[in-house]
Amino acid sequence: MFHFMRFMIGLLLLPLCWAVTRAVLDLSPASLTATPPWVAPPLLAMVLGYICWVLIFTFLPSPVRAYIWAHELTHATWGFLTGARVGRISVSDTGGSVRLSHAGMFTTLAPYFVPFYTVIVILLRALLGLFVEIGRWELAWLFLVGLTWGFHLSFTLRSLMQKQPDIEAFGRLFSYVLIYLANAVGFGYWVVCITAATAPAFHHRLAERTRSSYHTSQYAVVYAVRSCYEAAVDYGKRHDRTKLLDETQ
Repeated sequence: MFHFMRFMIGLLLLPLCWAVTRAVLDLSPASLTATPPWVAPPLLAMVLGYICWVLIFTFLPSPVRAYIWAHELTHATWGFLTGARVGRISVSDTGGSVRLSHAGMFTTLAPYFVPFYTVIVILLRALLGLFVEIGRWELAWLFLVGLTWGFHLSFTLRSLMQKQPDIEAFGRLFSYVLIYLANAVGFGYWVVCITAATAPAFHHRLAERTRSSYHTSQYAVVYAVRSCYEAAVDYGKRHDRTKLLDETQ
């Protein structure tokens, strides 16, 4: 019963996925500048960091154990923050596990939408900012953000293409939708933080796109149901005519 409910919720959230995607894409003009290099330097630094990671991930041996540590530590951290008792953490080259007294939905799925090493980079930047002036290193910091976020996205996509107990626990559709929404919204807020885009503008576009997406989905569902009904009625009429003709003959 719960799996069916989560499946239905996943279906209902699909238009929201499209709405969030369009709202994030709407932010791109705000990242442009009137003069070269046309792209805001902070965003460019993040993109270069991401591209650098893609090259590393493609041509060098994958640091699988580093990802597994991040995955299990995210489970543990989120569980601790939600009141769970954290036990032994096990990590190997093929997988890992962490013992928790209890694990809710967000604790289970957190590693797929929380970029662990990106959070570490942000916390280190905030900590160093308390003692030294690091404004001139801002682009280097954002490069590391892009690099670590690329790490998170690449390994998340790879793991989602494999059978994951975390995903199976809450159903594939529901889990995939929630993971996508969390990552997309998180990226949207990053664009807001490092470009000329503003949070109110993002929220406004998100609300508009959500209304439009669900409005379109409503008409699409009504049209599909009506078409199926009319096809069924037409089939019934043709079947009755064929049956009557056979009886007459």
